[in-house]
Amino acid sequence: MGLVSMDQPQLLSKIATGDGHGETSSYFDGWKAYDKNPFHPTKNPQGVIQMGLAENQLTADLVQNWIMSNPEASICTLEGVHNFKEMANFQDYHGLPEFRNAVAKFMSRTRGNRVTFDPDRIVMSGGATGAHEATAFCLADPGDAFLVPTPYYPGFDRDLRWRTGVKLVPVICESANNFKLTKQALEEAYEKATEDNIRIKGLLITNPSNPLGTVMDRNTLRTVVNFINEKRIHLISDEIYAATVFSHPSFISIAEILEHDTDIECDRNLVHIVYSLSKDMGFPGFRVGIIYSYNDTVVNCARKMSSFGLVSTQTQYLMAKMLSDDEFVKKFLTESAKRLAQRYRIFTSGLTKVGINCLQSNGGLFVWMDLRGLLKEATLESELELWRVIIHEVKINVSPGVSFHCSEPGWFRVCYANMDDRDVQIALQRIRSFVVQNNKEVMVSEKNTKPCWHSNLRLSLKTRRFDDIVMSPHSPFPQSPLVKATT
Repeated sequence: MGLVSMDQPQLLSKIATGDGHGETSSYFDGWKAYDKNPFHPTKNPQGVIQMGLAENQLTADLVQNWIMSNPEASICTLEGVHNFKEMANFQDYHGLPEFRNAVAKFMSRTRGNRVTFDPDRIVMSGGATGAHEATAFCLADPGDAFLVPTPYYPGFDRDLRWRTGVKLVPVICESANNFKLTKQALEEAYEKATEDNIRIKGLLITNPSNPLGTVMDRNTLRTVVNFINEKRIHLISDEIYAATVFSHPSFISIAEILEHDTDIECDRNLVHIVYSLSKDMGFPGFRVGIIYSYNDTVVNCARKMSSFGLVSTQTQYLMAKMLSDDEFVKKFLTESAKRLAQRYRIFTSGLTKVGINCLQSNGGLFVWMDLRGLLKEATLESELELWRVIIHEVKINVSPGVSFHCSEPGWFRVCYANMDDRDVQIALQRIRSFVVQNNKEVMVSEKNTKPCWHSNLRLSLKTRRFDDIVMSPHSPFPQSPLVKATT
């Protein structure tokens, strides 16, 4: 074959040939490491445990029991098949009225029934990913930007930027005040963007936070509302973890500020909420994303755009039935909070026993783990070096802070709700053994005045397999009598 001429026109688009998806991020690299060597308690007990995926698998039994008790809710059962033809032919992008009514009611329920939502403003999309992209298309043009407080979900770089051409400008939040968003941080980010000739069209917040697991208090939300009104920019409030809050302080939706805090000025046309059933209900595969906008034009445009990513009518039908069952929803939300609280306590107490602290949180499906004390140096390079040891030697997929655009090295997101009790104990055993082994090497290093825990640890791991240390009957941590893994 001859050489291709250098002046031959590009056959593919920039999107197809570029790396805008963000798959080169260490966030996704951890997933790849897991996919190559997935942990299984019997088939592959020395594989990588997936703790980089924020899925809620703790309440699957409640949903399964409801489905078995309500077979008519599915059009693929003897009890529900009489509705098959009607549902199979329904394709209105407004969605089933009963679906929109049920989702609006559920959104109110997950916010303590302190606010109400208009079903006519419910716009469906293919998961929160599709909802965020459609919202970005409605609010901004290529080259425009959104402010986003750090640390933030790595997928936003894909969801809001890849196909829209929109930019994300970080608002730096710091550990000194537990990464709380401040007016000063917002102003500094906005002013810097203005100096750089970047047009800011909106502010994107995640409440409850991913990856922090914290909720925004009322004063912070009021600051946000005042800020976007003063600057005349949009506010996108990602609230997909609303029902994962398991203790006080309770979650406050931006909708509650709009409805009840009437003493502050707010143009509702600037406010938009993104929601989903992926986290609160544990249904990421159903791809139920929701845009709730107070702006009529955005509602109309987003609804037309939803043609590119509709929720299947079969799923709408099932969700309408399930979310309309008040007794089930009440039981589900109560039990989900109870189980999340229990798992959080078990995991964080297990880390505390070996001196690992986490940011205090009460929501989400993860913890923001502080490993700054294990860094060779306070640099992002050292953080990634430690992360590679955790992935390849400890064999746990956790997500490094740098992938969340955290400005301070040494923080890691660890998901704990996507596995059973036994797997949690195995993960804790691996982490504990890693810390104990590291502490021993540090002591030897200090005694011999040798540098770098990392080289010592790798040397010791080559001498004796880490898995052998963890699973050894002489391990300082007892084998759990109890041990399954997936965002």
